[in-house]
Amino acid sequence: MTIPKDDITGLILAGGRGSRMGGVDKGLQNHQGLPLAMHALMRLEPQVGHIMINANRNLGAYDAFGVPVWPDALPDYPGPLAGFLAGLERCETPYLVTVPCDTPNFPADLVQRLGSELVARDAEIAMAATRTVDGVQVQPVFCLMKSTLMESLVRFTHEGQRKIDRWTAQHRCVDVVFDDEAAFFNANTPDELRQLQRGPA
Repeated sequence: MTIPKDDITGLILAGGRGSRMGGVDKGLQNHQGLPLAMHALMRLEPQVGHIMINANRNLGAYDAFGVPVWPDALPDYPGPLAGFLAGLERCETPYLVTVPCDTPNFPADLVQRLGSELVARDAEIAMAATRTVDGVQVQPVFCLMKSTLMESLVRFTHEGQRKIDRWTAQHRCVDVVFDDEAAFFNANTPDELRQLQRGPA
């Protein structure tokens, strides 16, 4: 059982400070001739029915992508949960899925697999995870959630809480393991961006 694409809104998370990238707007950094966030958008668009971007700077540049752009609902760059909240507040479908702007090669079946597991396990949240030498590493910003969780997230963030895992722990959550760890390689620093541009070794 899979969730129909039209029931899912995709959200590109491009609202961070980019502090490890020297304070630049990560989503607008050039990768193979296009901004990183545009790669994420093109990768996510076929997987969902609707799409939007969460950004806090250079809103005009993101507007040019041709999809709705929403800043954080909370001040001072409080992290991904603020982006989740901005998306949930604008989401008009039963589900919201989030991906970061700095991981252009995430799986083409990401949303379908998250959705299948969420339904099969009667969960409220499904998060991607990858196999590593040490076991399984959760990738919490690759997250499919029911849009009914908005009130819970409003309460959580209004209490000053900011950690994704603390919030998701309050709900029925399933981790979906993907074998291709390289698909989740993200460019947090200038070196990682260069590595991404060189492609697989």
